[in-house]
Amino acid sequence: MPPTAIVWFRRDLRLADHPALHAAAADGAVVVPVYIDSPAEEAPWPPGAASRWWLHHALTDLAQALQGSGTRLLLRRGPSLQALQQLVAETGATALHWNRLYDPATLARDQAVKSWAKATGLQVRSHNAALLHEPWTLTTGKGGAYRVFTPFWKACLAAPAAPPPLPAPVRLPPPPPHLASLPLAALGLLPRNRWDAGLAQAWTPGEAGAVAALNAFFDTAAADYGVARDLPGAAGTSRLSPHLHFGELSPRQVLQACRNAGESAGSASFTRQLYWREFAHHLLYHFPHTTDTPLDPRFKAFPWAGDPAAGLTAWQRGRTGFPLVDAGMRELWHTGWMHNRVRMLAASFLIKNLLIPWQQGAHWFWDTLVDADLANNTLGWQWTAGCGADAAPYFRIFNPVLQGQRFDPDGAYVRRWLPELARLPDRWLHRPWEAPRTVLETAGVRLGRDYPAPILDLGASRRRALTLWDALKRR
Repeated sequence: MPPTAIVWFRRDLRLADHPALHAAAADGAVVVPVYIDSPAEEAPWPPGAASRWWLHHALTDLAQALQGSGTRLLLRRGPSLQALQQLVAETGATALHWNRLYDPATLARDQAVKSWAKATGLQVRSHNAALLHEPWTLTTGKGGAYRVFTPFWKACLAAPAAPPPLPAPVRLPPPPPHLASLPLAALGLLPRNRWDAGLAQAWTPGEAGAVAALNAFFDTAAADYGVARDLPGAAGTSRLSPHLHFGELSPRQVLQACRNAGESAGSASFTRQLYWREFAHHLLYHFPHTTDTPLDPRFKAFPWAGDPAAGLTAWQRGRTGFPLVDAGMRELWHTGWMHNRVRMLAASFLIKNLLIPWQQGAHWFWDTLVDADLANNTLGWQWTAGCGADAAPYFRIFNPVLQGQRFDPDGAYVRRWLPELARLPDRWLHRPWEAPRTVLETAGVRLGRDYPAPILDLGASRRRALTLWDALKRR
């Protein structure tokens, strides 16, 4: 009788380049693939609504892929430790494999599982499937963690290269037929009020969709990525972030695709962005408190003066009166994603113009983004707030008018997401409140009715933010 090994799937919902699955199969074991639903174990950052929608469809794809390989995916409910204990008792498994995660809650959970497994004599092996360089493998000259990207990037380039991706298993023996599995619907991942039509139009979750997106990017957009990635109205980004977060695609596969594409400015720029993802996970591992607390301790005393009741709601609904900000927030609500440059702008507007704490924006993104990743979300918000690692200086305040004129000059992005402004001339599209009345009438725009008037004065709000920062520095 061959031994039995449990492979615990988490955010690694693929078959190719899956070290845990590969190791279990290489041992000649009967592999028992299991996904355990236990969102409470990720508190205080359990998956948001958009992430749960994605997870439902990714699990559907994974189950079909495993079935095509001759086996089946078991779905169980947590707590994870109890579910694994029960599965070991049912199968007589002698080995347990999983791929590592690096956020604070799952690290603590996994350590508890590993301690139990070792105490009971179960062979337990965890593997690296999510990063090119694990957080503890790179240190500064003084032995500490990196807090600035460029030295981190150089250290990555000097480190041993990541191994090539592993192939997907061709055939896996099925687990015992008596093992019970929950139906996917029992996990309740889809919204009861079906607001997800826009997500379904925009995305194809799962490993097959991830590979298709990767190939499409390198076929059509990678060569111009260095320039086009800043233009929200162009199809210039990879849109691979949710696939990477859910592990439908590994960073080793992406890096290999970059290398296969040959040397070009676009490929080099995209590779650098892949390492920003590595940097985010490096920071989260070494500074786990930064999910809710600024890395720069001075900002704990920042005198937030915004009005969350009014400003936050207008921002969330895309009703601030500043077209590029509102277009981004509506894209987010409709598709579960927002162009990265617009994310920076929207975050800057919330933090520095509205003076609302960055944590509130981080929580909104967490619930609405299909690529909500704790490491990337934390780095992005703290960078924009000026209080994190390698952060933008606090006095860098994105101007939505200037950003729109520079990066959406023909208004393609704003017109797509704000059709009520579509007939405005380019000259006035990013500042409709300054347009002559005759221009507004010709375009069919009545400010305050068809589209909101600005909820604040850009110049005054900028001066207010800088005054508060100056006062904080003098403390």
